[in-house]
Amino acid sequence: MGDEQGNIIEVSSLEHFFGDVKAVDNISFTVREGEIFSFLGPNGAGKSTVINILTTLLRLQKGTAKVAGYDVDKEPEKVRKSIGIVFQELTLDRDMTAGETLEYHGRLYSMPKEERKRRIDELLRLVQLEGKRDTRTKYLSGGMKRRLEIARGLMTRPKVLFMDEPTIGLDPQTRIRIWEYVREINRQGTTIFLTTHYMDEADQLSDRISIIDNGKIIITGKSWELKNTLGQDLIYLESSDNRAAAELLGTLDSVKGITEKSKGIVVMINVDGTRLLPKVMELLAAGGISIKTVNLKKPSMDDVFVHYTGREFRDGGAEKISASILRAGRR
Repeated sequence: MGDEQGNIIEVSSLEHFFGDVKAVDNISFTVREGEIFSFLGPNGAGKSTVINILTTLLRLQKGTAKVAGYDVDKEPEKVRKSIGIVFQELTLDRDMTAGETLEYHGRLYSMPKEERKRRIDELLRLVQLEGKRDTRTKYLSGGMKRRLEIARGLMTRPKVLFMDEPTIGLDPQTRIRIWEYVREINRQGTTIFLTTHYMDEADQLSDRISIIDNGKIIITGKSWELKNTLGQDLIYLESSDNRAAAELLGTLDSVKGITEKSKGIVVMINVDGTRLLPKVMELLAAGGISIKTVNLKKPSMDDVFVHYTGREFRDGGAEKISASILRAGRR
């Protein structure tokens, strides 16, 4: 746990059950003031449950959680006044216009009239919906609705903006635009707590990422730190005998570890792969192993996820792979 003074969210030993199912399994983490923090994990990993507890929509069962210095269990009203939320599901009133949506939200929080008007103008400009002020939300595109929801979440200048899968179902261009808004909001001083099952989203946006799976936090760090735990480069190999190839390459000093996949092996290395690759080819040829395909790449968030969970990542959840890790024994 980091220095308490700089943390805007502090969660300790959090657990949550739905009947007999443990959705959140004894997790502890902190979010620092002013950062973009992401929960990355497949559907059903427990991400939304955590957000719902932190935003006081779900009652805390076990553990402690503080947001903006307030206890979510004992001071829910104060927590609600400190946060904004963009839900996974659209929650706009279809018959209200974009302007009315923001006006209503401002009134709900007793914002003074002049401040309300100024804030609505600012936010419609920020999310580029000035021209849609008098358009009913039912006539807005999916991307425009999402942008309006972000504006609504920001009406009260929250200390923390919670965004639960904010770009789900949006086309790639609209997703990138939403990322731009998220960065701009963050630059203006709002801490962002994001949940996503998109690897690139977590990678591009986050100051820090927690990978969450089956209700547990597997690992937390900056994107580059997580990738660096796998080494400098990865070599993907399919050969005539993957098991023998893995054992042979495991003897090299520069090999950090080897993961067996269904078709081939992934070799994690601590040196420049372009220099090591010829040596790898020579070693396997000398051992009588023929190479079918070979591919050299930098570690990605997908690789990190597979490495730490033993599961391939899929939009509809995660599927198992056979992942036995043969440690090279040298770092």
